[in-house]
Amino acid sequence: MQHYLTAKKLEELKAELEHYRGAKRMDVAERLKRAKELGDLSENSEYMEARNEQQFVEMHISELEDIVKNCEIITMTHGTKTVEIGTTFIAEKNGTPYTYTIVGGNESKPSEGLISNESPMGSAFLGKKVGDAITVKTPVGESKFKITTIK
Repeated sequence: MQHYLTAKKLEELKAELEHYRGAKRMDVAERLKRAKELGDLSENSEYMEARNEQQFVEMHISELEDIVKNCEIITMTHGTKTVEIGTTFIAEKNGTPYTYTIVGGNESKPSEGLISNESPMGSAFLGKKVGDAITVKTPVGESKFKITTIK
């Protein structure tokens, strides 16, 4: 699966990956070692918790490795005529302007105007031009937007 990331987010994920591969793995290994020293593993809740955390850490490492390996860097586009990944644009809803930027799913923060290219809203805007009207189906009903500016 292709993951779209800004260069900044890629660096953040690489740093997180190194933390999990290093310090986090060592911490879990130490917890497992201490729990094993307590004796009977079949009824050792500390050992079970450490094993669960170890599974989580290894799964998270695997996910991060996949993202880093299969990512495409988003370049923030300016002056395009259509909305693309990396485009910032203004769309009006009921006369109120909202500024959005299309980003990959790993960086979406709708409350900050960063919408995922995979979301219903983000995918509805992709390929659209200034003046285009878009209807987006949301959990609370349909929302109608009109693109007024592509930055």
